[in-house]
This record gives sequence, structure tokens and C-alpha cells, in this order.
Amino acid sequence: MSPAIAVLLLLAAFVQSSLAKTVTYNFNLTWVTANPDGLAERQVIGINNQWPLPVIEVDKGDQLVVNMHNGLGDKNASIHFHGMYQNGTNEMDGPSMVTQCPVPPGYDFTYNFTVNQNGTYWYHCHVDYCYPDGYRQALIIHDSDAYFADMYDEDITITVSDWYHEVTDEIGPSFQSIYNPTGAEPLPQSFLFNDTLNSSIPVKPNTTYMLRLINIGAFVGQYFYIDDHELTIVEIDGVYTEPQKADVLYISVAQRYTVLVTTKNSTSQNYCIVTVADSVLLDVIPSNLQLNNTNWLQYNATAAHEQPVIPVSDPTQFDPFDDMTLVPYDHQPLLDTPDHSITVNVNFQILQNGLDYAFLGNITYTKPQVPTLYTVYSAGDLSTNEEIYGEFTHPVVLQHNEVVEIVLNNQDTGTHPFHLHGHNFQMVDRFPSYGPHFYDYKNITPISYDPSNHTAFPASPPRRDTFVVAPGGYWVARFRADNPGVWFFHCHIDWHLSQGLGMLMIEAPDILQTQRDTVPQQHFDTCKAAGIAYEGNAAGNTVNLLDLKGEKKQSTWLPSGFTARGIVALVFSCISAILGMTMIAVYGFLEPVAKQHTVGQVAELTEVMADPKAVDSLQGEGASGAGPSTQVVERYELSE
Repeated sequence: MSPAIAVLLLLAAFVQSSLAKTVTYNFNLTWVTANPDGLAERQVIGINNQWPLPVIEVDKGDQLVVNMHNGLGDKNASIHFHGMYQNGTNEMDGPSMVTQCPVPPGYDFTYNFTVNQNGTYWYHCHVDYCYPDGYRQALIIHDSDAYFADMYDEDITITVSDWYHEVTDEIGPSFQSIYNPTGAEPLPQSFLFNDTLNSSIPVKPNTTYMLRLINIGAFVGQYFYIDDHELTIVEIDGVYTEPQKADVLYISVAQRYTVLVTTKNSTSQNYCIVTVADSVLLDVIPSNLQLNNTNWLQYNATAAHEQPVIPVSDPTQFDPFDDMTLVPYDHQPLLDTPDHSITVNVNFQILQNGLDYAFLGNITYTKPQVPTLYTVYSAGDLSTNEEIYGEFTHPVVLQHNEVVEIVLNNQDTGTHPFHLHGHNFQMVDRFPSYGPHFYDYKNITPISYDPSNHTAFPASPPRRDTFVVAPGGYWVARFRADNPGVWFFHCHIDWHLSQGLGMLMIEAPDILQTQRDTVPQQHFDTCKAAGIAYEGNAAGNTVNLLDLKGEKKQSTWLPSGFTARGIVALVFSCISAILGMTMIAVYGFLEPVAKQHTVGQVAELTEVMADPKAVDSLQGEGASGAGPSTQVVERYELSE
């Protein structure tokens, strides 16, 4: 690099730092009542007694400070800033028991980091069963240097999501239960657009708008299009792309697209913005569940707001844009031959406790006794030993600057959007790609990646932080381990994460240890308040880190020889047996049914009991198994 260029780069960095500012948000988490779909009021997690939540907006280079107070009273909390790399600030990433302890009710937690990124992101809670309760919203990073900065006139943020009428603390236990042996995900009651329905976005004619599209749902991907308007993709998940035209987008949970849309010259009519839920993800579709929703680009408030005709029963009618064809604007080349390869298979199985779990390989992610980041800090020379992090967190230790390749074979019949914290990754191969036949593979034998037989990798692969794997298909991704930290890799369908569909990438732990002194004391105080250890291995052992006695483990496997059908039959047989025994026990504890009778009626009864035929005829009135005379005596009682 020439001295002149070096001086210019330093000058640019100085100018950027001088323009940067500190943006502070004070969040008090509170329960509030909301009814966004007009069908049912429910409690949601609000901020400062308001819902929908505030959009976080910063400029590239700003310092973002979020002071969070957990005022919920009955629920732990955290914030994950989805897509933020947190380079040098791993402790600000937010997933509970990975990089921090959960923040208990009544306590404060401050997130403080520099935003050296650009694009469209979101924030959400990252503790068990939390963000589907409404704790999620957009995070926008403005960038005046974006290559398309002069190509649009106005910036509009749009979120889509699924919506439930019950709080997750009620849904969760019935979802992961012996009464749900197939692991069928909870069905949403509706699908929202900007946390409401039937809304209009006022637009001006002959104007170009930048639409930031974010799926902040917990489960269901959605198709998106605008009648008679072309979408020009310029960003995915914070990565600028070469402009690409698209008619229909498929947006899985956690994914983002930024598109440019130019309006028409005429204001004679309004145009439908159509979102359609991916019904293939749903085990059943209730008759009252509306899969499609219409909102409008409103050119004229007095003009009709028409409804489109959409056949929604078959999602293969749509031919969505294939994100594998996108080219990053920076043309980052394909990463070199990997130094570290990780191959995992996605599948779901019932364990011996009768519950359905999700697996990467043969491991269902099970939280450790100590947040894994804090294990790194207290591990000394053992930090590079995967054993100390526990078998069931599924840890993989990566060396600094390694090229890492992840091969994900989906042996399940559903789609899975996988997200990697701390990075985006290059998608170098996926089978099948988006298109009408994306779902063809759900009813055939899964196809695994063959490294000796695959299509040519793109010279400059698309990058994003959340990629979807097809039913029965696979994808192959690469990233460079240039960000020391403990990073969660998991399916972003929240129900699947709760079933254990995740694993940990522990990146350059020896370098990461040098950052321990920068962690605020408040983080460790939070652990004390929550009653959680913040030193030691995954079992909380601080004396011998190779002693994992006491670590949390997944349930044991069912005995070999059980088929899937046999497992389901066994579970339902157990359920029937439990219900039957419960009814017998309840009946046994009931007091005998007593009738009041006069002295004359008792005398009549005595005569009846003297006749064996009469007694036999009365036996059916009582419970089986008791003798005739006993039956009658128990059901009569002398009264004054």
C-alpha cells in the first residue's frame, strides 16, 4: 500500500469517527395488552408500556447503548441484536447461557457496542419462549455511502410475522409434551404486517422507495410481492448485492431483503401488497386461519382498495427469487479450501422421556450450567479443549482465521432457516434451490451432500446470516473464523431451537480470553442475581475443568428396534394407560353416592334383600366387582 493511500484511509477513518455519535435507548420491559389482528386481546411484552416496540435506528459508526430494565415481574429477558457481528464485544450478543446469564425480573442490563455495519437488521429476546410474545422489532443502520443511496427518495420499513393468541409460557409446555409425540409446531392464529392488518402505505407517483423487508416471526416463512410492481434487490441480511429484479420473494423467519420499488405515474388506483404464509410448514391448516393478507401501496386514499385473487392452498404456485443467484456488491471471492469442515444432519427423534427433540448429528443442544463465554474466561490453557464445554452444547473449537465449511444435510421434511451469530456466511451450494420444486423432496429419501459430486461453486457466493435448507436437501456454507467469540449456530424457528436444534462455534478462545477484563461487572452481578454460576466448565466445576459430573444432559435414547410408527404407538399407549389409571384412581377416591331414605323404605329394602333374584337385579346399579348385598347397602342410608 502506498503512503498516500494509507494517509487517505486514516483520514477517512478519522472523519468517520468524528461524525459518529452515541445513540441511547432506555427500555423498561413491561406487560401490556394488545390485539393486533382484531381477533383476541392478549398480554404482550412492551417497552416503556407501549407496543409495537420502537424501531432502533442508528448511523453506521455510531455507538449504540441500550439500557434494559426487566420490569416483567415473572420472566427472564435479554436482547440479541440479530446480525450484529459484535467484533470485540461478544458479551453483548445476548443469547442466554451462551454469552450471558438471563436477566431476572427487577434487574438492569446495559448493551453497549459500536455499529460498524450497514443495512437491515432486527432485535429480539433470546431466552426460552420469549420473542413470540411480541419482544421483537426492526434495527436499521443508515449508510449514506451505500451505492444505491442516490437511487431512492424515501426509506420504509416493513415487518411480517406470525402471531399467537396465547403467551408462550402456556404454549410451550403443551408443545414439548408426551401429548404431542410428532412434535407438531404450535399453529399461529394469524399473520401480521407491521404488527397489524389491512394497512395502507401512502406513496407518491413516479417516486422510488426503498423497502426494508424483515420477517420477525417465530415459525412461518412468507411469500411477498406487490401487484404490477417490480422489486429490485439491493441488500440481503446487511450485505449489499448487485441489483437484481424480482417479482416474488420468499422471506424465512429472521431473513431480510432491501428492495427498491418505483411507483407509477398515475394515481387512479391502489395496488395490493400481498403476503402469503408458507403453508407447507403447517401440519394442519384450520379453516379459520387466513394464510394470505393484503395491504396496499396507496396512491389515492379515495380509490378502491381491491382484494387480489390468490390460490393459497399450494405454495408451489409461487416461483420465488432464488437468493443463490445473488452476487455481493463487493464481489468477495469464494473462500479457499476449508481448514475445518463440519458436517451435521438435521433430524427429529423421540427420546426415552417421550418428548420429541431436534438434533444436529446425534446431539440436541442442552444448556450448560455456566454460560459458555464465561467458561472460556475461566478455562486458562484448557480453553481450546472442547471437552470442558460439555458434550451436549455440541461445541466446536475453531482456530483464528480458519476457513470453516459447514455441510448441513436435512433429513427432515420441513424447511429450516439456519442462523450464525457473529458472522454472515457464503452460501456455496444448496440442493434443491428455490423454485416450484423446492418442496418436491419432502416425500422422498433425503439427499446428502457429496463433496466429490456437486455443481461448480460460484466465484463470488451470496452472503447472508440466515439461509434456508430445503426438505430432504442440503446446503454448504463457508465463513472465515476472524471474530473471536462464542457464536450460536441454530435454526431460527423458535420452536425448533427450544427442541435443541443448535450448536456452538467457539472461535479462537485463547484470543477471546484477553477480552475478559473489558466485560462490565454488571454481567457477573446479573448471574449472581439469577443464581447462576459464572466460572467453571459446563458442569460448573471450577477445580477440575475436565470433570463434567453434573453437566446437563439430553434424555437417553429409546431402546434400539423402535420404528417411528412404533414410537408414536408406544407414546399414545402410554398416554392412554396414564389416563386410564388416573380415572380409576380418581373414581376410587370419590365418596360413595348416598341416598336419603325413610325408615319405611329401609324396611322395604330388607324384604328385597331377602329375595336373591331381586338382589341380583339390583347388582347392575353399582360398581362392578362388589357383591349384590354390599352394592345395595352402600347405596342406601337411614335418615331421620
